[in-house]
Amino acid sequence: MAAERAWADERAGTTDTRTARRPHVAIAVVNLPAERDRRVIRECLALESAGYRVTVICPRGQTRLRYLPGSRDTAIRSFRQPFAGDGILSFAAEFAWAFLWVAWHLAVLVVRHRVVAAQVCNPPDVFWPLALVMRAIGRGWIFDHHDLSPELYACKTAAPRPAVTRLLTWFERLSMRFASEVVATNESYRQIALTRGGCAPERVTIVRNGPAAGEIAAPTDADPRTGDKQIVYVGVINEQDHVDRAVLAADRLAALRGRDGWEMVIAGDGECLPALRTMVDERGLSDVVRFTGWLQAPEVDALLRGATLGIQPDIFSDMTNLSTMAKTVEYMARGLPVVAVDLLETQRTAGEAGRYVATGSADEFAKALDELLDDERQLAQMRAIARERFTSLLAWEHQAAAYLRVWRRVVPLPDGAAPAQATDRPEPAASPEHAS
Repeated sequence: MAAERAWADERAGTTDTRTARRPHVAIAVVNLPAERDRRVIRECLALESAGYRVTVICPRGQTRLRYLPGSRDTAIRSFRQPFAGDGILSFAAEFAWAFLWVAWHLAVLVVRHRVVAAQVCNPPDVFWPLALVMRAIGRGWIFDHHDLSPELYACKTAAPRPAVTRLLTWFERLSMRFASEVVATNESYRQIALTRGGCAPERVTIVRNGPAAGEIAAPTDADPRTGDKQIVYVGVINEQDHVDRAVLAADRLAALRGRDGWEMVIAGDGECLPALRTMVDERGLSDVVRFTGWLQAPEVDALLRGATLGIQPDIFSDMTNLSTMAKTVEYMARGLPVVAVDLLETQRTAGEAGRYVATGSADEFAKALDELLDDERQLAQMRAIARERFTSLLAWEHQAAAYLRVWRRVVPLPDGAAPAQATDRPEPAASPEHAS
């Protein structure tokens, strides 16, 4: 295959001139294997299509992939991540381990494989020393701001320690300060980069999350929204995602409208999935709540195209209020109205395609869902708004253009760089992630 030949040629020192003209860049992401991070996948494919050659450094998935599925020759350099759990010590061990492996792989890539610039995706925000080294030797460094680490720590910790919060805030500022460019996932993140991060405006670019229009069939009024009405949650199922509120809303909804003619489908995986299954069994909700597990991209598309409503059960926190949930953009891409808590960036994303509740209680969600399920006229209007916002603003095609402008400032493409052509590598599993 092309990827194997390119890798073998480089190791043998026989890389052809077209490959040699493609600048070699690296992307490090340490909270997911690359094949499960849809944003990183889209970034890699955008870089390939523009004429860059890419290597991703990431934790090892279930199989030891050497190349990114769907790409021409984006290589994967993976490492085991034995440290994962709860608590400060566990997180510290996980971050230290990731730092060492990223540093090692990046050093090899710079010295042996002529990597000219790197992008790091947070969390964690511990890689700023590598930014200092890279920039000292004349290499570019891009900080891709996926999550607000101080707010994420507060969200996941019952009693946040002020000293830890200050340390995380300091690391975040250094990560932004020492980067050549900062990529922010929404307007709130951009404002944090300008204020808390101390960045100049020209160094911060918004690149939102979301699918490409080319990844899904164009939604139409003929989409299969027939039969039982479906309320869908698609994403990660961890403690901070509050998917239990969706289950409790289903319980209240059954009391409001009975148990016939509708169902709630929860698609995804995470540490809280077993507890949610137990909750459904204990409350006798198995006839109205269905779990699918982690879905591949075509299955996500089919589920959302046939659904009636999407639910975003994230409750208010500094993290959720300022973050754009990837699942919301996935809903919008299929013309799916969303019911969510009234959060700043959710409003900015969904606009009038959303129905917003004040606190996210089960009663609030159930009432909003019940009203919308019976209001076909309102649903049709919200579907039209969702589609228009996606095609005109949110689709990855718009974001890729901004993303590539960042890279061209850091690593200008030489004349004759050859854009990559996609292969028939299979798409990876792709339930959308929960955060920005």
